[in-house]
Formats: sequence, C-alpha cells, structure tokens
Amino acid sequence: MSGAVLRKTLRDEARPLVWWSLGVLAIVLLMALLWNQVRDVYTAELLSAYPEELQEIFNFGGAMDGAAYMNIEVFSIILPVLFVVFGVGRGARLIAGEEQEGVLEPVLATPVPRWAILLQKALGLAVGVVALTAATAVATIIGSALGDLAIPATEAVVGAAAMGLLGLYAGWLALAVGAATGHRGAAMAVAGLVLVGGYLLHIIGAILAAVEPWRVASPFAQAVDEGPISGVVPWGFAVLALTAAAFLALAVPLFERRDIETG
Repeated sequence: MSGAVLRKTLRDEARPLVWWSLGVLAIVLLMALLWNQVRDVYTAELLSAYPEELQEIFNFGGAMDGAAYMNIEVFSIILPVLFVVFGVGRGARLIAGEEQEGVLEPVLATPVPRWAILLQKALGLAVGVVALTAATAVATIIGSALGDLAIPATEAVVGAAAMGLLGLYAGWLALAVGAATGHRGAAMAVAGLVLVGGYLLHIIGAILAAVEPWRVASPFAQAVDEGPISGVVPWGFAVLALTAAAFLALAVPLFERRDIETG
C-alpha cells in the first residue's frame, strides 16, 4: 500500500501541529508554575466543603497535592477541550473538508483504494494526536520539576495518554462521519453531539444515582476516571481505542460505496 496519502497528510498537518503543541506546552507549564503561588488556597477546609460528587468528578478526595491540582485545573477541562477540538477539527477536514473543497477527487483518481486512503488519513491524524500527547507529557514532567508538584513521570504519561485517547476518539469519530457523508458540517455536528452528550453523562452520572450505571459509557469517564494523572492505567483506555477503531471500520464500506462530490 502506497504511503503517499499519509506523507501528504503529515506535511499538511505539520505547521498547525507545531502551534498546537507549543500552546499545550505553554498552558501546562504556566499552570504548573502557579502551584507554589496557589497551593495555600486549597486548604483542607475548602476542599472538604466541595460536594462529594465534585470530589469524585475531579478525583481529589478532599486532599490536595500537585497531581490533584493539575487534574482539577488542567486535565479535567482545559486539556480535554483542546484535544477534542483538535481531533474533531482535523478529522472533519481530512476527508469531508477536502471533498467539499474539491481536492479529494484527484487523490481518489490514483490507484490507491478508498479504504487505504481513509486508513492513511486516520493514521496521519493519529500521528498528530500522539505528537500532542507527547508534548503534554513532556510539559507535565518539566512543569512538575520546575513547580515542585512531585508528579512521577509515569503518572504524567498516563495523564497525557488519557488526553490523547480522548482526542483520537473524537478525531476518528469526525473522520468516520465525514467519510460516510461527505459533509464537514455533519461530521463536526455528529461528533460534537456525541462528545457533549458524553460529557453530560460523565457529570450527571456522578451526581444522580439513577444515571451512575450508564456513566461508564462516557468517553470522558473512560479517559479520566482514575485521575487522569494517576499510577493506574484505566480499563477505559482500551475501550476508547477499540471504539475509535470501530468508527473507522463502520465508515470504510460507506466511504467505498458512496458517490463523491466533484469540484
């Protein structure tokens, strides 16, 4: 199988990926360096005043250390949003966006089969997510050392991997919907609805006992339930990876059969 599509995808994504990586590095390092200035704010009395449901969502259990601080301030909202936006934006553009811009047709005219084109696009997106994940891990390790957060490197890697798998899930979902429909807007809308619904399920499931059994279906719960900065690798990592792969498997026959818009 020719790797021409993958190489082009990587070239096209290289410059935006550099800026995304620098942004993630800056955010993580800045928040880590603020730890010594704000650590006295997180008193035991303040933390114990949080409802148990919020303590469960943010995984601090009434105690605060460097890992819990980063989980609350960075890895529970800021980084998940950034990785999801990165994944959905790239995934929606790689097939559907190029099709609507009229630049996909010449690629389809080559001897490379459609399934291979889709998988190479998916691999290119995965490489970008891995690079962003690596930037997150490196920034967390450096920030921990400079900011005295005492986060072990292995736990920083687990936290970064949680963000990466969430981004891959979002990206391959958007890519699959775009490949199946040919519409970038539909890819972004469907992925957005699934992810917003998953986030609400994650939050509401921690609050309402009736919803709690369904919380495991949320990609956010699968990614962050053990930390995400943690010494434990959650079972949810495997579920996220397998679900993301299933999105692509479902999209392949739909992409191969449907008519392509011509520019």
